[in-house]
Amino acid sequence: MSDLLGIGASALNAYQAALSAVGENVANAQTPGYARRRVVLQEQTVVGSGDIAYRPQVTFNGVTATGVARAWDDFKANEARFATSAAGRSGVREQWLGSVESALDDSASGIGSAMTGFFTSASSLASDPGDPLGRRSVLTALDGVAGAFRNTGQKLARISDGVGQAAGLEVDALNNALKALDDVNGALAPAAQGGSARASLEDQRDQLIDFIAGKLDVKVSLGSDGRVSLAAGAGGNLALLSGSGPSLVSLVPAADGRLSLQLAANGTTVPLPAAGGTLAGLVDIAAGVADRRAALDGLAADFTALVNTWSAGGKDADGNAGANLLSATGGAVGMQALASDPDLVPAAAGTASNGNLLALDAVRTSSKIEDRWSALVSANAQALSSAKAENAAASKWQDTSKAALDEVTGVDLDTEAAEMLRFQQAYSAAARIVQVARENIQAIFAAL
Repeated sequence: MSDLLGIGASALNAYQAALSAVGENVANAQTPGYARRRVVLQEQTVVGSGDIAYRPQVTFNGVTATGVARAWDDFKANEARFATSAAGRSGVREQWLGSVESALDDSASGIGSAMTGFFTSASSLASDPGDPLGRRSVLTALDGVAGAFRNTGQKLARISDGVGQAAGLEVDALNNALKALDDVNGALAPAAQGGSARASLEDQRDQLIDFIAGKLDVKVSLGSDGRVSLAAGAGGNLALLSGSGPSLVSLVPAADGRLSLQLAANGTTVPLPAAGGTLAGLVDIAAGVADRRAALDGLAADFTALVNTWSAGGKDADGNAGANLLSATGGAVGMQALASDPDLVPAAAGTASNGNLLALDAVRTSSKIEDRWSALVSANAQALSSAKAENAAASKWQDTSKAALDEVTGVDLDTEAAEMLRFQQAYSAAARIVQVARENIQAIFAAL
C-alpha cells in the first residue's frame, strides 16, 4: 500500500508541475521573446533482486518531473538573426535615401528649375538688353539659383547630422545590450539545469542576441553551460563578447560626415567592419550623403565659375567689365548672389548690346551644368529604388524566418488547452490512486 501511495503522490507532484508550465505558457503567450515550456516527465523505477536466482528486477515506482524543457531550434534562430541583420541594414538605407531624395528637390523650386530659369531670363533679355525689368529678372533668377543651392546644401547637412546622431544612439544601445548579455552570462553559469529560472534567463539571453543582431551582424557561439560568445567582422574574428567580458564599440565621425566603427578590446582599438544591421546601413548612408554633398558643392563651384567667367567677358550698362555675380565660399551652403543693381548685368560684348547674353547659350550647352544636376538626382533615385527592392526582400526573409522559429517556440492556445485537459485528467487519476490506497489502508485497519 505504501508503494501505491508513493506512486499516486509522485504523479500528483509531477502533473501539478506540468499544469504550472501550461499556465505559464498561457500567461506569456503574447510576451515577446518567450519560448514555450514543457515539463519533462520520467518514470521512477527501483532495481532490485526479486527471486531466488537473484536476477535484477525493475519495479515501477511512479513518475517524476525531471526538469523544464524550453522549445528552441538553434538553426532557425540563427537564420532569423541573419535576416534581422539584413533587414536592419536595408531598412535604414531606404529611410535615409528617401530623405536625401526629398533634399535633392527636383520640383519647380529646386536647383534644376532655378538654373533653367536663369538661362531663360537671360535669353529673354537678349531681345531687349536695355529693359530694366528684364535685367532685374536676370538677377532675381540668379539669386533664386543661389537660394536653391543653399537650401539643398543645408538639407543634406541636416541629414548628415541626423545620420550621425542615429548612429551614436545605435552604438550606445549596442554597448548596453552587450553589457546586459554579459550579466546574463554570469547568471546562467550557476543556474540549475532544467529549472524554470534558467529557462527565463535563456529567454533573456536570446532576446538580447536578437537585439544585437539587429544592430550588427554577429556570429553566435553557445557553450555547454548556456553562456554565449559573440564575434563580429567578415570572418567572425573580432570578439564582441567572451568569457572576459564585452568589447565595446565606438563611432568615429569624419569631417565630411562619413562614419566608421571601432572595437576596443584588450587595451587596443581595431576597425570594425559591418556588413549587416542598422549600424552597417548608417555607415553606408553616411558615405552616400557625403558623396552627394561633395557633388553638390562641386556643382555650386562650377556654376559660380561659369557665371562669373561669363560676366567677366561682357560689359555692364556703364561699359565696365562685368563683375562677379556669385560667390560659393564654403560650398553650396554658402552660395550668395553678389549683385542687386540691374545695371550690373553684363549684357553687352564688343559692339553688340546683347552680345554677351547671346554668348550665354553656348556656355550653357558646353558646360552641361543642368545635365549634371539631373544625373545627381537620378543617381540617388536609382539608389533609393534599389534600397526599396532590397528592403522588401529582406523584410520578407525576416518575416518568413521568424515565423518558422515561432512555429517551434511560440505558444498555441489550442495546444495548451488540450495539454491542460490531458494533465487535469492525469492529475485526477493520480488523486484517485491515492484515494484507493487510503480506502484500502482504512479497510485493513478496520479488519484488525
